[in-house]
Amino acid sequence: MTPTLPRRIVAEFLGTGLLVAAVVGSGIMGERLAGGNIAIALLANTIATGAALVALILTFGPISGAHFNPAVTLADAIERGVSWTVAACYVPAQCVGGICGAIAAHLMFGLPTISVSHHARSGPAQVFSEFVATFGLLCVIWGCSRQRSQIVPLAVAAYISSAYWFTSSTSFANPAVTIARSLSDTFAGIRPADVPLFLAAQLAGAIAATLLFRWLVPGLDARVERILRPL
Repeated sequence: MTPTLPRRIVAEFLGTGLLVAAVVGSGIMGERLAGGNIAIALLANTIATGAALVALILTFGPISGAHFNPAVTLADAIERGVSWTVAACYVPAQCVGGICGAIAAHLMFGLPTISVSHHARSGPAQVFSEFVATFGLLCVIWGCSRQRSQIVPLAVAAYISSAYWFTSSTSFANPAVTIARSLSDTFAGIRPADVPLFLAAQLAGAIAATLLFRWLVPGLDARVERILRPL
């Protein structure tokens, strides 16, 4: 039986919230334990994020499709995997869930509930990195799920884990996560002033990858319903 829309919305809220809690919380823990070694802190952040992605996609995928990402939801709506009405419900749930996840991480580590980030992530290189990161993420999703949808959780986690290291922005690749991290003045944070260009690059990357795969895999839109919808 297909889950009802309210259940799917709650799954997107919870999944995005737990993902952000993992990203922000592991960033705080990694920075505290790394003794000033940024590479070690980033490694801890990477491992926790990748592991959380696998677990959360497997958990909530059968309910909502486990988007946890407005860019993914937009791409799915473009390819008619979900209706625009569903997308309009998913995106706010993802954004609010992400903010709640950042708050939860702060509370777990005894930090102020919300602390606007001062972590600068600006410049053409970082903005281009976000385009590449999100473009690659959607390529992985469309490419892997076309014939082997069971491996999408592992493929997405593997890609994001590697993109933490091969992009100068450390691969946010997610508008909801980006907004949430702007409210966290921690290792994982981003200044609010840098958010708009990140969001624009992420959405552009998602759309570019979707249009590319529309050409690479003719008829993808006819099959997309079983790719990102609940399994």
